[in-house]
Amino acid sequence: MRAALDGIVAVVGNYGSGKTEVSVNLAMRGRSQGLKVSIADLDVVNPYFRTREARGVLSGLGIEVIVPPEKYLQADLPILNPAIAGMIRRPRQLTLLDVGGDGVGARVLGALADSLSSTPVHVLQVVNPFRPHTETVEGCLSVRDGIEKASRMLISGIIGNAHLIDETTVNDIYRGYDFVQALSEISGLPLEYIAVADELLGRLDKEYFSCPLLPVRRQLVPPWKRACPI
Repeated sequence: MRAALDGIVAVVGNYGSGKTEVSVNLAMRGRSQGLKVSIADLDVVNPYFRTREARGVLSGLGIEVIVPPEKYLQADLPILNPAIAGMIRRPRQLTLLDVGGDGVGARVLGALADSLSSTPVHVLQVVNPFRPHTETVEGCLSVRDGIEKASRMLISGIIGNAHLIDETTVNDIYRGYDFVQALSEISGLPLEYIAVADELLGRLDKEYFSCPLLPVRRQLVPPWKRACPI
């Protein structure tokens, strides 16, 4: 169980897991704890909710954000910014890699596997049990297997992110926690965090959870909604 992350952390997960929002909020949490933080956008799968969409907020907090060149910002190509190599050689206290969903997106991480081979990397799988393919333990293990094969790295921990976007209830958080707790026991992977929308946090019994809670202030929202204040 980890109260704070450090070093190089790759955040992976299937489509709809919310792994990009989790990555952004991990970056903000690390910065609030006084760490020097950088985050790289390696998501070439989802064209709508990417770390790069929150780069203004993150940069304003003093977080280094590595994104593809401007002319490639809307591309779905595996654009690996040369700055990422420097980021790996000289990581900040917390260096986050926001990796695209499923095995397809994880291939980009696989392209960096040799560069990362001599560096400890925490690879964390974000799991939303209310999404297709991860509504069962077997499905989660299958997604894990696909990501590990594509990335050539082993997942080292789980982040539970049970949510139904604006329809999420406190009971959903408890149900999601029970699910990922069982997944942790079966897989042997530690449960690092439970991600919880900030507005629900005060309504939870903190004693119910055996791992830290990660408050999530949504930054990746549709154009007609306003991001949560930080």
